[in-house]
Amino acid sequence: MSRIVEGQTPMSAPVQAAYSYCEAVTGRQARNFAYGIRLLPTEKRQAMSALYAFSRRVDDIGDGRLDPVAKEERLDATRGLLDRIRKDAVDEDDTDPVAVALSDAASRFPLPLGALDELIDGVLMDVRGETYETWDDLKVYCRCVAGAVGRLSLSIFGTTPGARSAERAAEYADTLGLALQLTNILRDVREDAANGRTYLPADDLAKFGCADGFRAAAPPPGADFTGLVHYEVRRARALFAEGYRLLPMLDRRSGACVAAMAGIYRRLLDRIERDPLAVLRGRVSLPGREKAYVAVRGLSGLDARTISRQTVRRHA
Repeated sequence: MSRIVEGQTPMSAPVQAAYSYCEAVTGRQARNFAYGIRLLPTEKRQAMSALYAFSRRVDDIGDGRLDPVAKEERLDATRGLLDRIRKDAVDEDDTDPVAVALSDAASRFPLPLGALDELIDGVLMDVRGETYETWDDLKVYCRCVAGAVGRLSLSIFGTTPGARSAERAAEYADTLGLALQLTNILRDVREDAANGRTYLPADDLAKFGCADGFRAAAPPPGADFTGLVHYEVRRARALFAEGYRLLPMLDRRSGACVAAMAGIYRRLLDRIERDPLAVLRGRVSLPGREKAYVAVRGLSGLDARTISRQTVRRHA
């Protein structure tokens, strides 16, 4: 599939069907991201859905019930699929709709496919049971599983003429990915503990007396769990503030997509901050009507303008 200019080449029926499959996966499984992706124009929405469907496949391998050896084999096979896409060796008659859609997306947008290798590397960290001593250690993992997806998304969004350098935009997209991932880690702290995974840095856990983990609906005796959560929330908010500097560099609908996705996670963070123990009782989430409200605000530009003003004040 050769490189073409966005919007100029019609899609064949097999490619359109492949994108439809990926959009169905996104609508069904991307409980937060789907609200933002729907705000994009058709080709960008389809490309983001292909990216999500591939990323979902990688995540599902890491979270599945296979033994670690089998998971590594599946991840190696998925990396092999990326190599086929790089070599333009996937045609529209391939039986894998995700491969067809992602290959077409790579022909329409300058996707840095190496970032998907980073995603696979991050999931391999999960499979191998890695833990993280410091925030700097955890950032490596977060950049693999979330920052890389932020940089890939930026290649689909593009930046507006006259925006600052693409390098700065990529840095902001990466940082916003870290903010989203840290919010995920806080939200899923008990679920991850039940699966034998601890993501929060060991030195943070020790500082707040939480080194024994989170396998119960109440923190360990003597632990300052609320202090730990508020500490990590402040870190996530600083990452959001930096990452939001990306918004003025995007066109209106791409900015709306980012504002909607990030806005949903900011509201999750607000809920976690108000009631830290809620993450030990179950998964904290937003109702669909609230997510839809955030998406509408993003499309209207309200969240983007508010966020931009807040970011300017913080960096003045």
